[in-house]
Amino acid sequence: MKLRHIVSIIGLMALPGIAAAHTGLGTGGFGAGLLHPFSGVDHLLAMLTVGLWAATLGGSAAWKVPMAFIVMLVTGAVLGLSGTHWPLVESFIAASVLVLGLAVTLAWRVPAGAGIALVGLFALFHGHAHGAEVPVAAVGYLYVAGMVLASGALHLTGFGIGHALRQRPRLLRGGGALVAGAGAWLVAGLLLPG
Repeated sequence: MKLRHIVSIIGLMALPGIAAAHTGLGTGGFGAGLLHPFSGVDHLLAMLTVGLWAATLGGSAAWKVPMAFIVMLVTGAVLGLSGTHWPLVESFIAASVLVLGLAVTLAWRVPAGAGIALVGLFALFHGHAHGAEVPVAAVGYLYVAGMVLASGALHLTGFGIGHALRQRPRLLRGGGALVAGAGAWLVAGLLLPG
């Protein structure tokens, strides 16, 4: 896959947000959930990087790791919708961007079970944040359905990019390093007084 194709894919991913600004798609329910993963760089990068990492892991981890993220994302969202309060949600989300970026940068090879456990933990916190942020006018289950669809699309996009760049490991690792750098910046933002 050429760089212009990757840029085109990322550009197309932004279109729902542009279109929703004029149609009211994001005002409640499914549309709001569909747009939410695109609304924050932390969620966007983490979900894309899950796909990138899955592509580098290969084997059954290539589908089990993103699927585990989706399952635990829904679990976390349901807990967030129920009104449970968790400490350190933003810290875990920021850490997920850093750790997943490092996983791609360092080409971490782990058994599928370890990858599932790692992304599952992070997904719980991402899901909780999504569930806790459901707009008042939104129908919870429709919001979660939209969020799952968008998250799956981001995983597939990351996987496609990762698969295309497997023959260009420097470029793949460089992308991981950029994500890890963004994660370090997010973590620093939480640790340093503002």
